[in-house]
Amino acid sequence: MENVLKERVGAQLSFHPVTRVGARVISYLFHPLFIPLYVIYFVVYELRAFPDRDDWGRKLVMAQFFVSYTLLPLITVLLMKALGFIQSIHLHTQRDRILPFVVCEIFYFWGWYVSRNLHYPKLVTLFTLGVFLACSLGLMLNIVMKVSLHAIAMGTLCAFTLFAGMMVSVHLGLFIALAFLIAGLTLTARLIDSNHTTAEVYMGFVCGFLTLALAYLFV
Repeated sequence: MENVLKERVGAQLSFHPVTRVGARVISYLFHPLFIPLYVIYFVVYELRAFPDRDDWGRKLVMAQFFVSYTLLPLITVLLMKALGFIQSIHLHTQRDRILPFVVCEIFYFWGWYVSRNLHYPKLVTLFTLGVFLACSLGLMLNIVMKVSLHAIAMGTLCAFTLFAGMMVSVHLGLFIALAFLIAGLTLTARLIDSNHTTAEVYMGFVCGFLTLALAYLFV
């Protein structure tokens, strides 16, 4: 326990303030609430996974993902803070993360259920199932450690770009490299600007990556 505390304190004190600011900006820019939006934008507009829809139809898909994966989880956390169920909207403790994990599982399951039953492209079904499984495993890991939510999101992002490259005829080498670059920057930022240990960050990335790989087997 003493070594863990030293590692956490060290992560908070050993970096220049400018470095901390940069890490915080990266943490907000690639927040787990925004990653699904980035991914679905990539799928809809770059991979053109909805060729039968006009521009309005594609915007509706974007709006659906915004509501299910960004707006509702954000409102839920804000309400929990207002009602005193959690101490901080930043979810600093494992206890604070339990209810948001459970509620987000409901949202994410619904997102996968809708995408599957509306016969959305396999890329969309793959990602929504992977996010649901990542949230489920994250909840279980939260019992033993405060696993990094940013790292889980980065694991799903990297795995998705890899498996998407296997599913489409478009060459995605540049996007795969970009995803891993973003993941590296974000994980480094969390080690700089949070009290996460390296184990919590690495485990989060593995959690996201493996659950997306598991979703690929089913899809």
